[in-house]
Amino acid sequence: MFALLLAAGLLAGIAAGDAAAAHGDAKPEKRGILLVAFGTSVEGAGAAYTNIEKLVKEAFPGVELRWAYSSMIIRRKLAAEKNAVERDSPALALAKMMDEGFTEVVVQPLQTIPGQEFNATAETARAFSGMPKGVRRVVVGMPLLSSTQDLERAAGVLASIVPKERAPGEAVVYVGHGTHHPANVYYPGLQYYLQKKDKLAFVGTVEGSPTLADVQAELTRLKVKKAYLLPFLAVAGDHVHNDIAGDGPDSWKSTLTRAGIACAAVLKGTGESDPVAAIWVDHIKAAMEQLTTPQ
Repeated sequence: MFALLLAAGLLAGIAAGDAAAAHGDAKPEKRGILLVAFGTSVEGAGAAYTNIEKLVKEAFPGVELRWAYSSMIIRRKLAAEKNAVERDSPALALAKMMDEGFTEVVVQPLQTIPGQEFNATAETARAFSGMPKGVRRVVVGMPLLSSTQDLERAAGVLASIVPKERAPGEAVVYVGHGTHHPANVYYPGLQYYLQKKDKLAFVGTVEGSPTLADVQAELTRLKVKKAYLLPFLAVAGDHVHNDIAGDGPDSWKSTLTRAGIACAAVLKGTGESDPVAAIWVDHIKAAMEQLTTPQ
């Protein structure tokens, strides 16, 4: 009998201790947004990130905002510069937010498609969700293109970034990063919706498909004499200044020019366009709504 009473007392003490500990560790609700970009060290390219941040702050007043760069090379390069800009990795940024008492966090990757970079960030974010004495819930927002609705919307708003001096018969080529990941399918998908509105609108990629050769063949077939090259990337970084608009012999601009197609390159990322960036903002809104949905 004594043993049973002792055991009961011990269990009651443990339960009371656990309850007290839980009460002591209870955190007031604190929401935050973590914007995750690949990153850039190209001077002036950060204007896209500045614009996205402005739109996010306008949409979510009072919600604290943090940044992270997923590229270790970019982070190290920035840290080594004279006026060093510190950017955390996604994991470190989330760890800091956990220590600062954030209870709910929306992680918004600024990728264009749900490829390898997006999925790596999403996996990191999920590891922090529900961590003991950490962030209660982490929700990941979708990239720019993640549904048929996104494709249709993007096709509609991309027309707003085409230079007004474009004349009839001139083509516009949106050049994205591209990948061997299955998510590359969003690029030809976007072209399908673009061409429902504009038969001389094309999508190409630097590292995926459609390729430069694919786009060149179509422009030649249609006897296009001039094309506007527009980055389909959040920022106008290294790929834009070298692979797309560079003076090197293998750039898109040089290759198409040799083929008799005059090129005018626009050195602005999609993040600098409010209508395009608004798609990312709406994905944050959708993620915020998930925070209020029972798991």
